[in-house]
Amino acid sequence: MKISNPKISIVMGSQSDWLTLKNTSTVLKELKISHEKKIVSAHRTPKRLYEYAEQAYDKGIKIIIAGAGGAAHLPGMIAAITHIPVIGVPIESKTLKGLDSLLSIAQMPFGVPVGAVAIGENGAKNAALYAASIISNYDSKIENQLIKWRLAQTKKVKKTPK
Repeated sequence: MKISNPKISIVMGSQSDWLTLKNTSTVLKELKISHEKKIVSAHRTPKRLYEYAEQAYDKGIKIIIAGAGGAAHLPGMIAAITHIPVIGVPIESKTLKGLDSLLSIAQMPFGVPVGAVAIGENGAKNAALYAASIISNYDSKIENQLIKWRLAQTKKVKKTPK
């Protein structure tokens, strides 16, 4: 999928986070929503983080999906710099299985909101659907894609077990 005027930006703290966030990209591709992918570490590349968050609005980004593990400061730091909605995806960690990530993302101070989804793969997929539903409020093409996708999901549910 060639990126032209991406509306959604997927950012992660490190390459290892891509294992989870590729699921976000997969769902966005299914919905035919242009998006970009970037590695922006809150701790190792703070200058890149600041420049990214400061410039996202001017680049036409409407929603940022930020995945992070452990201390998981990336979503909150981005939200502190830009007014663009940020959805935080907690990456499962070895130490606390992602609970540390979830709490870091969900426990934001008043005035710096970050939407939080479930830990891991399901959260990554739901972040894409959540972002699509927000954008569908003002983009009828995405609204139609999302409705078709959800109807297809409904049709996959059998009425009786085999």
